[in-house]
Amino acid sequence: MSGIRTGLKRGIVWQNWGENQVFSPAQYAEPSNEAELLAVVRRAIAEGLSVRVAGTGHSSTPLVQTGGLLLSLKHLSGVTGTDVTRRRARALAGTPISAFGDALWEAGLALSNQGDIDKQTIAGAIATGTHGSGSGLASFSAAVRYVRLIDGNGDVVEIGEDDLDVLRAAQVSLGSLGVVIEVELEVSPKYHLRETITYPHVDELISGWDVNPDAHRHFSFLWCPTDGGAELFELPTPAGRPMADRAYTKVYDLAEIREPEGIDTTEGHRADRSYRIYPDGFGRIFNELEYFVPREQGLDAFREIRELIHRKYPNETYPVEVRWVAADDAYLSQQYRRDNTVITITVTAGTDYWGYLSDVDAVLQPYNARPHWGKLHFTTRARMEQMFPELDRFIGIRKQFDPRGLFLNDHLRPLLG
Repeated sequence: MSGIRTGLKRGIVWQNWGENQVFSPAQYAEPSNEAELLAVVRRAIAEGLSVRVAGTGHSSTPLVQTGGLLLSLKHLSGVTGTDVTRRRARALAGTPISAFGDALWEAGLALSNQGDIDKQTIAGAIATGTHGSGSGLASFSAAVRYVRLIDGNGDVVEIGEDDLDVLRAAQVSLGSLGVVIEVELEVSPKYHLRETITYPHVDELISGWDVNPDAHRHFSFLWCPTDGGAELFELPTPAGRPMADRAYTKVYDLAEIREPEGIDTTEGHRADRSYRIYPDGFGRIFNELEYFVPREQGLDAFREIRELIHRKYPNETYPVEVRWVAADDAYLSQQYRRDNTVITITVTAGTDYWGYLSDVDAVLQPYNARPHWGKLHFTTRARMEQMFPELDRFIGIRKQFDPRGLFLNDHLRPLLG
């Protein structure tokens, strides 16, 4: 235990990637192995300290803020096993998404879907319902088939498909069930993708709204309100082409190619392994709000957002991203039993954007919009009761796992307490 005590740090200042969440926990630890993790969590529980886990800080919300113990699991990282027959992959909680690519490919497997950023830890991505694009594809959380975690009693608990009720709570838990140690995902046989980037006018996108998402494995776009919007995301656009009311549209389809001769690295026409095609990443720091509306209402919701920006916020020039994600059964999932259109609003970090985001929230709420848990939102307990029909079931499971609420914080307590 003495080693654990010296491993605890005090007086650190934690800041997220978007620089809008800054705090100092009472204690901070980076356990180097599972034994150390278990010891430090049990000590915190014995002292009645709240416990939260920080991933790579890509959430815009105060999900990890705590006046107790803050953990980093960056040393508990790595793919721990693969099963080609069952199409499964296990990994430690601190494994970054980027680490799955080569490890799974060598076993003949690949992640079925992922997003623009691959720096997040897998446990953090799962906890918040992080997703990619594809009308027939679900989020990371939907792929979870097993979770091993430390609960509020300090016990190591295994959650699998033999208890779907608890598994559906663990698939999107916001870290409120305990400290995740390891997860198992359902994955796909390895596959290649071919990229097609186009720059259609918004009218063209609207005319193909119901066709485009289903015509491709992955279809998404970034609508630019003004000519300068694409530059904020460092999107490559044709020289001299005005981008106002146009979109940077990303299409990825399955490709049959041989390596290495079939690999194409040409921007906008790439062909490569799936995990090399997905992630782009962004250099500029920003904050985001992201809401999920029922797919059948997606076009109406987008039209209202577009009209709001043109009418009231012409200086908000960041592109608006639109994606499609398939339904799942996780109790707190944004996709709980419905296919969604996802609308992402990006704002400049460090500016007063709350009036703008509040108006976006007001526009989208009539569509029964659900929030991305890692992005800025205005969700209340009353809203959650309307949005998530299994909220009471989730909270009951949470209380079984954490009777004293040690894995909650000031952000989560009003929502899940």
